[in-house]
Amino acid sequence: MFNEKGKIPVAEKEVLLTHNGLRKLEDELDHLKSVKRREVAERIKISVSYGDISENSEYDDAKNEQAFIEGRIITLEKMLRNARIISAHEVDTENIGIGTTVIIKDLEFGDIMEYTIVGTAEADPIENKISNESPVGRALLGKGIGDKIEVHVPVGAIQYEILEIKK
Repeated sequence: MFNEKGKIPVAEKEVLLTHNGLRKLEDELDHLKSVKRREVAERIKISVSYGDISENSEYDDAKNEQAFIEGRIITLEKMLRNARIISAHEVDTENIGIGTTVIIKDLEFGDIMEYTIVGTAEADPIENKISNESPVGRALLGKGIGDKIEVHVPVGAIQYEILEIKK
């Protein structure tokens, strides 16, 4: 279970997911198995029909994509096997945890930001979903409304105040 450095490999650790995160991973796995596998198999078949595969870049590209897809399928299956779903009744609005949405204020610049704290598997900065293991996510865990936190980043320290916690 442990790797050579004595740590649990990422795909073997408990994967914390919201119901939406679970659905997203299941949909990706289904798409890879039912659509992408067939597409790549067809590309391989077509590229083999061109003749000599030793210098066939289309064949090499298709085989590389096939390897990537199979690797991603294995990773997703392990993540789903080790998933722990955070249900709505586990989400507390008194203290920040996985599944909570938090509104914070940057104390230096006055910017207001809203983030949802999620497990690493469903973190997506574009959707303002930050990992519980990220510097900001880790600093927010367990805190409540009115608390101030300091997050250490490469350029220094950023201070935030927690304005609101919601589901």
